[in-house]
Amino acid sequence: MADALLEVRALSRRFAAVDALQDVNFSVTPGEVHALIGPNGAGKTTFIHHVSGALRPDSGNIHFAGRDVTRLSMHERVRAGMARSYQITNVFAGQTALDNVALAVQGRPDAGSSFGFWRPVAAERRLFDEASAFLEQVGLGEKAGQLAGHLSHGEQRALELAMALATQPQLLLLDEPMAGTGPEESARMVELIEHLARHVTILLVEHDMDAVFRLADRISVLVNGRLICTGLPDEVRQDAEVRRAYLGDHL
Repeated sequence: MADALLEVRALSRRFAAVDALQDVNFSVTPGEVHALIGPNGAGKTTFIHHVSGALRPDSGNIHFAGRDVTRLSMHERVRAGMARSYQITNVFAGQTALDNVALAVQGRPDAGSSFGFWRPVAAERRLFDEASAFLEQVGLGEKAGQLAGHLSHGEQRALELAMALATQPQLLLLDEPMAGTGPEESARMVELIEHLARHVTILLVEHDMDAVFRLADRISVLVNGRLICTGLPDEVRQDAEVRRAYLGDHL
């Protein structure tokens, strides 16, 4: 697909006797929310690990923004424009929410900050002003001074998104952002993702089907490491094989 931001070609990975991914072809176009769904053990997180650079495939390749990134490390892919959230929250619990985001901003090549002993005060002020803006974007502006470990689970999820956004990604990889959240926190997360989708392309892995069908422009279904369907939400909802393999329990 010539206009794809992310294009995965014939991706395969085997663990011992298990084919975790089998010849997967997948693409994400700029500006869309593309959801990847499937039953537990289908290979969704394994797929995200490969896209983000945490794992290397046995075969196949991954192109991002017109560049082959198959052999790039995770931090190299972040610098190329990918950012990721995890199933389990991944924040610095002993640091404030503001410091968490400031560290993410500081890691960008264009940040111009080293957190060294000798540094221009104005440069660090700009860094924290930018971090504050990302916290505001995810609804945590009033929590900037709180330790991340004291935030609720849903707030930590939002903080993780702020940290990801601070890297200024072209593609945001969200691995089950609603995992472990209650109904109110899940509803807030859906609203937040809707807001973010106006500004960044999103690859979403999620089990909450109400959220998926509300958020996704396209949906792909992975079952036993094999991609069985990609289409618009209504097309996927009506697909007989998808209903048999997965959606029947959710509809």
